[in-house]
Amino acid sequence: MGNFLKNIDLAVPLLIVGIVILMVIPIPAFMLDFLQMANITLAIILLLVTMYIKNPLEISAFPTLLLITTLFRLSLNVTSTRLILLQGKNFEGKVIRAFGDFVVGGNYVVGIVIFLILVVIQFVVITRGAERIAEVAARFTLDAMPGKQMSIDADLSAGIITEEEAKQKREDIRREADFYGAMDGASKFVRGDAVAGIIITIINILGGLTIGVLQQGLSMGEAAQLYTLFTVGDGLVAQIPALLISTATGIVVSRAASKENLGKDLMRELSSEKRVLYLTGGVILLLGIATPLPVAPSLILGGGILLLAYLTTKGYIKQPVTAGGPSGETFESSGATPSGGEPGGGTSGGSGSGPKPSGPPLTSPEEVSEIIQSDVLEIDIGYGLIPLADPSQGGDLLERITMVRKQIAYELGIVISPIRVRDSVLLSANEYVIKLKGVEVGRFELFPDKLLAINSGMATEEIAGIHTKEPSFNLDAYWIDEEQKEDAVNAGYTVVDSPSVFATHLSEIIKKYAHEILGNKETEMLIEGLRIKEPSLVEELTPLVFKTFEIRNVLKELLYERISIRNLPIIFEKLTELGNNEIKDLVSLVEGVRSALGRQICENLKSGDGVLHVLVLDKNLENNLNNYTIEYGGNYTLALSPQMSNNLLNNISQQLESQIMQGYNPVILCSSPLRFYFARWLLPNIPNVSVISYNEIIQEIPISADGNITA
Repeated sequence: MGNFLKNIDLAVPLLIVGIVILMVIPIPAFMLDFLQMANITLAIILLLVTMYIKNPLEISAFPTLLLITTLFRLSLNVTSTRLILLQGKNFEGKVIRAFGDFVVGGNYVVGIVIFLILVVIQFVVITRGAERIAEVAARFTLDAMPGKQMSIDADLSAGIITEEEAKQKREDIRREADFYGAMDGASKFVRGDAVAGIIITIINILGGLTIGVLQQGLSMGEAAQLYTLFTVGDGLVAQIPALLISTATGIVVSRAASKENLGKDLMRELSSEKRVLYLTGGVILLLGIATPLPVAPSLILGGGILLLAYLTTKGYIKQPVTAGGPSGETFESSGATPSGGEPGGGTSGGSGSGPKPSGPPLTSPEEVSEIIQSDVLEIDIGYGLIPLADPSQGGDLLERITMVRKQIAYELGIVISPIRVRDSVLLSANEYVIKLKGVEVGRFELFPDKLLAINSGMATEEIAGIHTKEPSFNLDAYWIDEEQKEDAVNAGYTVVDSPSVFATHLSEIIKKYAHEILGNKETEMLIEGLRIKEPSLVEELTPLVFKTFEIRNVLKELLYERISIRNLPIIFEKLTELGNNEIKDLVSLVEGVRSALGRQICENLKSGDGVLHVLVLDKNLENNLNNYTIEYGGNYTLALSPQMSNNLLNNISQQLESQIMQGYNPVILCSSPLRFYFARWLLPNIPNVSVISYNEIIQEIPISADGNITA
């Protein structure tokens, strides 16, 4: 038995050869019956299989199966034609006789009509539509291949996926393109089969009439009754499996966006809107009662739909409440309503959560884990923003969050876990809150049906609208209607839609708090991502030289000043060198790594003219500040008196303002020993300024000292 299963793949080529031989070698009628039943069985199997697949690639052999089944049906047509014409009234094919006598009641005219209707349904409706879908899917799949490949490369570079996962994704993309390309061609087999069925039937009828009248001496009516009835029965035996397989073809090529099997998708999507079910059931009942339409079917159908709506509403039929985003983002709906929702509504966890239903006490680790804050980033939204976040309602907020995560991965090199989005009854309708480790770090109110006109300093006049402050950079802005967009742009405003406002706000929040987002989990992901490309470098550094938390602390300090950590190999090489030289203190490690990243730092700080414009810290001031450097409990800063601090901040602010007015990036240059402490003192007071040291300057990058900062 084991050897049989091992060599079962040999049966397929033998069967294909047998199908071809079947066209030229006569077979008895009982064997024809068996093969025709096998043809119907195979068609039913294919139809049912296509209903339960979630992805077309699960049945990647389908294009080849179309060719094989088409060839099989045509060979059966040739075989049955031979037997019908040779045996005439002695023909013993029970399947064909059953279709001729039982299905069409022994009336060949009715049989011809039904046969033609089936051919029209298959050829004009199903095959034409499936062929068009396959053609469009093939073209768009091929067009999208470069973008998908770039997305995979981006995820791999950011450490989101492993090398093996990337290979698998690339293979899936290639197979998907090959599949839709093959389906585009294979659909022509089905179309040709429908045409061949009509031609074969016509030829069979003419051949039967010729043999019956000229060779057997039958009258035209007798010959038509005999041969036409058998031919029509044969045509129906062939066309019904062909119709089933055409339907299966249409199902396969039209299910590209499905996530579950066809039955689950239909039940979930058709019963998702309860009002539709209630209205439909009521209309059907009304038609049965108030019109001449039959009452019994109306009562059964209308009552059944109303019962389904009631059971779904009450929760006896479970509906999914979580919609997955393209890269792991989820939207969890609590069922909140504009009036505040049902008792117990709201979201789980966080300060914006509604009360939980009472349940058993917390007695197991699993129950306790539910109340522990585990999400690094999460977003609560008001019920008015649900359409923006719910993919089933056409919202693309989850896709935008995914794009923000990828953008941050490219800019800063930090990999952020998928972000959970939940609705909250504690927020106003159009409000959202961004939380970091359960604590609010950002809040804003969106108007989904309006645009935000932002004054970035170029606006020449005020415009009519709802005044607000843009959340990312605190700029003056107005919520305006769509028809005001052109006037706002002409007046110098930057106009964006609500999802873009949210995405920019989220991006800036992540950049600002990137050093807090980077934890052990994220650091380990980066290390494992690097291990795939440079395993020896990782093994040399950790855990022999530095522990994971020590590496994390260095990376956090870089992110605090918005230094990208994408160049992880350079960082690890420098840390290995410093660690082997017994340099372990955080300040020396950070400054050493920054010097190794000097080219990256300086290149990013160059102004539009290609020059690195800096304000230089006076040498006397540096010598004085070195006396005030302190470290206490892991905090590094300058312990300046209030008066000295205010004077220095005023001086720096004035010169930075002048530098920014000229279009230059705000950069301050000082010595390496002071740089770390000076930056920790300055950045809380004047954010978005870069403090670099002489060790980070690259010789070939032009530098211009535009000012001297004194006490």
